[in-house]
Amino acid sequence: MSDAALLKVSGLTSGYGSETVLQGVDLAIGPGELVAVIGRNGVGKSTLMKTLTGLLKVRSGTIHLDGRDVSSDGADTRARAGIGYIPQGREVFPELTIRENLVVGETAGRGRTTPDYDRVYKSFPILKERARQRAGTLSGGQQQQLAIARAMMGDPKLMLLDEPSEGIQPSIIKDIARNMRALNAETGVAVLLVEQNLDLIVTLADRGYVMEKGRVVAELDGDAIRDRASVRKYLTI
Repeated sequence: MSDAALLKVSGLTSGYGSETVLQGVDLAIGPGELVAVIGRNGVGKSTLMKTLTGLLKVRSGTIHLDGRDVSSDGADTRARAGIGYIPQGREVFPELTIRENLVVGETAGRGRTTPDYDRVYKSFPILKERARQRAGTLSGGQQQQLAIARAMMGDPKLMLLDEPSEGIQPSIIKDIARNMRALNAETGVAVLLVEQNLDLIVTLADRGYVMEKGRVVAELDGDAIRDRASVRKYLTI
């Protein structure tokens, strides 16, 4: 699978200042796969996501997207190449309207794809109903939907979701899982999910990687990632 991987990460190290957090991460995601990265808090999962998007520099190792080495590319270049990022905490633009936030999301696909508002509004109808409402006035769950929709506007090949369930009520978590599954089936977009929520992991992921101390220490196949007891042991202290 790695030879035909959409995303291939080899020996990846990165961190903050003098601290090296990622200690040689290896993983691969095929086109259209739904993959979870799981582990306890503080093992480097969010650092991995920021490094994949280009928000943190690669210190060593490589990141290949669609066969091209993007290790030295900036975040904007990687976004235009097809990486959509939904950060932990959502980070919508609070003073902009929903519609304006979505327009910002168009920039990642400019010159490569045509924005599909109908698809976004089909997935998240409340965003159409409240298109003129400022994003900062939305609930946490609605902001998460907007963050995902904004990433969708660039028609990404790969979506990176960092803790999408954080601070979200269970009903919205189920909506997110359902919509991501539907988007995957409709468009073939691959998804890399960093998550602590057991329900979302077992519902959304087809397989998974386990991280400890900045390294991938195990891979979980489809049966294992859907087994609650198997997943739970990697999430608890």
